[in-house]
Amino acid sequence: MKRHAEIAGAGFAGLTAACALAQRGWSVRVHERGQRLRTTGAGIYIYENGLRVLAAVGAYAAAVEGAPFAHTREVRDDRNRVISVHRWKGSRVFSIVRQTVINALAAAAERAGAEIVTGSVATAASADGELVLADGRKLKADLIVGADGSNSAVREAVGLLWKRKFLVDGATRLLIAKTEQERAAADAGTTVEYWSGTRRVLYTPCSENDIYVALTMLDRDEIAKATPVRKDAWERWFPHLEPLIDRFGEQGRYDRFDLIKLRRWSAGRVALVGDAAHAQPPNIGQGGGCAMMNALSLAVHLERYAEVPAALAAWEKNERPITEHTQRMSYLLGLPTTWPPLLRTFALGWAGRSKWLVRQRTKTALHWPTGTAP
Repeated sequence: MKRHAEIAGAGFAGLTAACALAQRGWSVRVHERGQRLRTTGAGIYIYENGLRVLAAVGAYAAAVEGAPFAHTREVRDDRNRVISVHRWKGSRVFSIVRQTVINALAAAAERAGAEIVTGSVATAASADGELVLADGRKLKADLIVGADGSNSAVREAVGLLWKRKFLVDGATRLLIAKTEQERAAADAGTTVEYWSGTRRVLYTPCSENDIYVALTMLDRDEIAKATPVRKDAWERWFPHLEPLIDRFGEQGRYDRFDLIKLRRWSAGRVALVGDAAHAQPPNIGQGGGCAMMNALSLAVHLERYAEVPAALAAWEKNERPITEHTQRMSYLLGLPTTWPPLLRTFALGWAGRSKWLVRQRTKTALHWPTGTAP
């Protein structure tokens, strides 16, 4: 008989799971709390591992259309001096408008036969395979997927949270339009991370017309995290970036970084994936990559096992190690944020030169996800 899945959340994890399950013969319904499909944030880096997942679920071409191929990342200090340079070799990296990827995944899911329902809020779930909605409906399924973000109602209902650590820093993300000079620039694949004290400006071309800007700061830095962005303050901290900062509009949303770990990734017929299961700071750009990898591998393991609980246990055993490695590296590489400037500059420079550390931070990017062809 055809198995059925109810998925809470239409982000990277939920939509990838919908694609992969529907392609394997499941009937799938995705519940998105918003009135339309949209994503928080602005841009995203997708590395080789994530690109392999997009290809496997049929969303690759639409997701990367118009996105620049990222090849170089520079780190600069408050005097605009280069601290380190990292060039991606042996793997592809694209910087993409996040909404473009969401749209590509949604289209692939619907092509595969999944149903996406907007304005539908999941409030609870039970291990025996029941999803509860805000309107009072209780939906039975062979599988419930909690892909409803770091504040997951599904996760809280089944009691799987082990640790949630709110970190000392956060980010405001926004998109700005490219100038004619930026459209014509030959270095469209270069991203630059500028430091000034505990604050950063990340500059990333992410489409033919857009620049993705991420501003990071300590969570206690009220002026720096204010939205709309206090352009006067940021221009004072980064005077050499005044022409860029002047172009910021009223958009932008601040989010504090957090780290989430679960006792288990599943309970009965309920599986947690994405930020609901393994939220992490964005220091190696793999939050979306891990979400998509684990969503695809979830469907693969369910295809291999007749019983859902057995499939979920095997899925976690196989996939959790690479995710936890990614979380560790993301957390450790964020620690220099609070260090004295000279020590931080030394650490960032060493991080760019250390072959061992480069291997550790790129291990996830070079990983072959379950369900993709090596």
